[in-house]
Parts: sequence; C-alpha cells; structure tokens
Amino acid sequence: MNLITSKNLSLVLGISFLAAGILGFIPNPLVSSDGIFAVNTMHNLVHILTAGAFIAGALVSEKTARLTLQSIGIAYVGVTILGFLTEGHLLLGLVHINEADKWLHAGLAVVILIAGFGLPKWQARQVVNAV
Repeated sequence: MNLITSKNLSLVLGISFLAAGILGFIPNPLVSSDGIFAVNTMHNLVHILTAGAFIAGALVSEKTARLTLQSIGIAYVGVTILGFLTEGHLLLGLVHINEADKWLHAGLAVVILIAGFGLPKWQARQVVNAV
C-alpha cells in the first residue's frame, strides 16, 4: 500500500497550515508580525481557513482530497501573482506580506499543484480497493 496519497498529502498540508496559523499568533522569530514571514491576524486566519479546507478534503475521500489540492494549488498561483504585483506590505489591503512570504507562496503553489495533479489517479483507485 502506498502512503503517498492525496488524502495523506492534504492532511499533512492541513496540519502544517494550522500550525503556521496558530504560530502566527505567538511572538516568535519565524512567523509573526516581526518574523521572517511577516503575518497579521488576517494572514493567520487565512492559514487556519486553508488548513480547514485541506483537512476537510482529506477526511471526505481520495477524490475530494485531490480536488482540494488542485483548487488550493491554483488559488496559490493567484496569491503568488498578486503578491508579486502588490506594492507595499498588504495583499488586497488586508493580508500582511513581505518578500519571504511572496517566495514561500510561490514554492507552496508549485508543491501543492504537484501534489494535486502529479499523483497518478490509479494510486487513488488502489487505496480504495485496498480498504
């Protein structure tokens, strides 16, 4: 049985985004208003909502998890483009970003798209048949 499934990847990403969202509320040098990745309350809430989408997709089905990865990956391409086009530090006037955030969003877009579109569909069928 292959452990690399859309459900597992979606769950891992969901937990990671949830951790980033919660960590953003706690003063630290990595993810905070003064951290390497500058965030504000809205940015933290976006992380937590994204985490919820990933986790919900993972809990529903392999197909839903795959669609969730694809949808969020496409959304992150949009976030990346908007981030690089934004002058100043507020994306859409709400979400605090800095240069490190812009590049992290670009990397996340690539990783999430690979996870959503790169995993062969036959693996999803194998997982269902193995259960």
